Amino acid sequence: MTTDMDVTESPENPESSPAPRRARGKTKKQTPRWRSWLGRTLFVVLAIVIATPLTVGWRVWYTARQDNRPHSDAIIVLGAAQYNGVPSPYLKYRLQHALELYNQKVAPVIVTVGGNQPGDNFTEAGTGKTWLKGQGVPADKIVSLPVGRDTLQSMIAVGKEYKTHGWKTGVVVTDPWHSLRSTKMASDNGIRAVASPTRSGPSVGTRETQFESIVRETGGYLYYVLLGRSRGKM
Repeated sequence: MTTDMDVTESPENPESSPAPRRARGKTKKQTPRWRSWLGRTLFVVLAIVIATPLTVGWRVWYTARQDNRPHSDAIIVLGAAQYNGVPSPYLKYRLQHALELYNQKVAPVIVTVGGNQPGDNFTEAGTGKTWLKGQGVPADKIVSLPVGRDTLQSMIAVGKEYKTHGWKTGVVVTDPWHSLRSTKMASDNGIRAVASPTRSGPSVGTRETQFESIVRETGGYLYYVLLGRSRGKM
């Protein structure tokens, strides 16, 4: 006589046997090294493409907020549009600021720069000199360089004039957002330059204008640094 306790499961019973372990298959396929390297390279390139203009834009904004007025060899007024010998608002505010620096004895000489557009009878530099003379600045304290249709051409001319006089230092007067690029161009032409930008006028009229100017100058600065050329009038 058997009882339930006498019954044992047969080890051969497939239903009672433990499930067989899966055979170890091939190891997980690894990503090729060249793909990993390519991914890292693309990440770095993308980071540079994004970070570079942001950094330059910040420098444009930061430099625009500075006002440097050390005693220098000359005050350099960058040109802007003129209308038949009358300074445009952009140029007039620059000239007014240069006059303020001159009266504060920042430098003994003011340099006006800028040529003319086709069909113009007056140059930006000449218009600036005439305006300054009308404000009481002696003619022999104004150096007019009526050449250049953009900042780079004007700065090349100023650099040559500096060598003629043996000058070394200068204070650049321009719109705030133009300060970084203009001082960079001045430095590349042998001038130890700082900027004292205008604080009034159409270039600082609205926040939209300021933002557009920062974006434009960021592109202009990178264009100059990468290609060595000036883009546009300013």
